[in-house]
Amino acid sequence: MTRIGNMYGPDATFLGVPRADLSDPAAAAGADIVIIGAPFDGGTSHRPGARFGPQAIRFTDYLPHDGSRPHLALGVDPLAELRVVDAGDVEMPPGQTELSLSRLEEAVHGAARAGAIPVVLGGDHTIALPDVTGVARHAGWGRVSVIHFDAHADTGNTQFGSLYGHGTPMRRLIESGAVRGDRFLQIGLRGYWPEPETLDWMAGRRMRSYEMAEVVARGLDEVLAEASGIATDECEAVFLSVDVDVVDPGMAPGAGTPEPGGLSARQLLDAVRWIAMELPLAGVDVVEVAPPYDHAEVTAFLANRVVLEALSGIAWRRRALAGQPARRPESPLLHGRRAPSGDAR
Repeated sequence: MTRIGNMYGPDATFLGVPRADLSDPAAAAGADIVIIGAPFDGGTSHRPGARFGPQAIRFTDYLPHDGSRPHLALGVDPLAELRVVDAGDVEMPPGQTELSLSRLEEAVHGAARAGAIPVVLGGDHTIALPDVTGVARHAGWGRVSVIHFDAHADTGNTQFGSLYGHGTPMRRLIESGAVRGDRFLQIGLRGYWPEPETLDWMAGRRMRSYEMAEVVARGLDEVLAEASGIATDECEAVFLSVDVDVVDPGMAPGAGTPEPGGLSARQLLDAVRWIAMELPLAGVDVVEVAPPYDHAEVTAFLANRVVLEALSGIAWRRRALAGQPARRPESPLLHGRRAPSGDAR
């Protein structure tokens, strides 16, 4: 993939990290993290605009874009301690869904094959299909679990007669065998979809969905602890997929399909950090940021911080696994947890 910069608007890398060109094998060699933009909203069923998400996530910050972000709670600087590079946007031509998704899958697979963790900036949630598939091609078919934050299950069979759309990627992943249904964990579901037929299909694949009613009743920390145990059972790698509409639209208005009654922004950031600290992440995507519907860049700021929390957790985990000093913050999500063990990936 030749680096084209940003498809929409001025070129910039994520908070000033170095550029990389995935068509040059040496460009990603030694990288820990490869940022990949996926400016695609051709799978949107309601409000379009997520094609501008990668640019918003890269740009939105009131601090200098200097490639440094010290984390107050963890005592790490992920952009300095990890080798983070930005491969720019994958060229995803509007109206050419299969070509766009194929190009993204190759970019993600190339980053994973080079030994890096791909972090994909969406884009609508259709891109989860190539994102997770690209990682599974490297880590092993059926050996990658998924932790999926979303208001919606995204397990529809078709969308407007198409197999591809932001309401269908999780079904495609399970049908392909890239991910086992019983290692697919969804957190934050609520609202009025999917219909009973789709819920029956999910139950038949033994998917685990933590609806918001359960999250409220049990507490997010208990849900995360249970989900993490399932995710790492017989799977060596975890993919984290975050749809910003998991957060209540009062705190994330710039989403294509807002659903009231979600997590708070604070809960999502704590959860993402905890997952990155505790689990062997092999890939991340952050999707459905739609700047045309955002107010005062509220959603873009949140998505930018979701990425930073994930990177900070990864940096902290690598320190801990290496036996280096690593500050553990006071948090109910970390109560009673031990330092991670196993592969830092």
